[in-house]
Amino acid sequence: MGRDTADLVKRLAGRRILVIGDMVADIYIDGRISRISREAPVLVLEQAGEKIVAGGAANVAHNAQTLGGSVYAVGLLGEDAAAQGLADILAEKGVQTAGLFRDAARPTISKTRIIAGGRATVSQQIVRLDKESHAPLRRETEGEMLRYLDEILPQMEGIVLSDYGAGTITEAVKDKLIGYAREHGLPSIVDSRYDIRRFRDIGYVKQNDAELSAAVGRELPDEAALMAAGRELLTELSADGVLVTRGEQGMMLFSRDGAVTDIPVSDRSEVYDVSGAGDTCVATVILALAAGIEAPEAARLSNVASGIAVRKLGTATVSAAELSRALDAQGDAAD
Repeated sequence: MGRDTADLVKRLAGRRILVIGDMVADIYIDGRISRISREAPVLVLEQAGEKIVAGGAANVAHNAQTLGGSVYAVGLLGEDAAAQGLADILAEKGVQTAGLFRDAARPTISKTRIIAGGRATVSQQIVRLDKESHAPLRRETEGEMLRYLDEILPQMEGIVLSDYGAGTITEAVKDKLIGYAREHGLPSIVDSRYDIRRFRDIGYVKQNDAELSAAVGRELPDEAALMAAGRELLTELSADGVLVTRGEQGMMLFSRDGAVTDIPVSDRSEVYDVSGAGDTCVATVILALAAGIEAPEAARLSNVASGIAVRKLGTATVSAAELSRALDAQGDAAD
């Protein structure tokens, strides 16, 4: 992969992508260790900072927009500070946010991490607080969402379904999107860590090796087991492809025509944080497919983009310029 491939990055620009799913606010609260509480044997922290970062489907949208896409985000938010923070992050990046519907009866999905540190200590996460509603999506909200999808789908060039199990992607929403993509020849991809079997007839499926193991209901102790599982899921879902991310072992793409593409990790330098690397992967794949790039090449591009993301702290985005530089560097190394 070299300079010719780096030119493919330019083709990602402006591709209209729908990203729908569970919008998550990743909240980080930094505290300086002050003392031990008199009330209980716990640390007392003096709050030093707080920030909200896009997570879940919001991070996929953020990544796709940063890579040069024109992204339409669809999901559900509450009427709270986390909702406003997420909406502001996406809007500032240029993501279309008219499809972020508000429901005051349920909180915005959030994961709040408390980080403790001091002058003589390394900062580290000491606890995480999760907030989400497990109630079904209200029929009125689902209706609004379906009407909005009817309005924007004719403009789209690719569809991402990002399912974190919070109920945004109802059966009606799922069926509409998969049916529309098949009928109109639009590339689509789902990233779900829960009930992946719901998404029969989707275009592409992204799973990590642990998720694939859970999907087929057995351990995958070696590459032969992984190969069998990938083919099994591909057949069961009648998908065009299954992309399995394997951490330091790279990726493996199983295609409908029986081909298996093994993609080694692109950069073996130090990994700082794998948070959100899967979102970067999905965003790159859908942009590439929307640009008419063949699936194996799309997977290779996503492998390079993910390799950049894991060398950044937190859920990070990757720009088109960063991806181009990484591809150029690989080309220079190969010459």
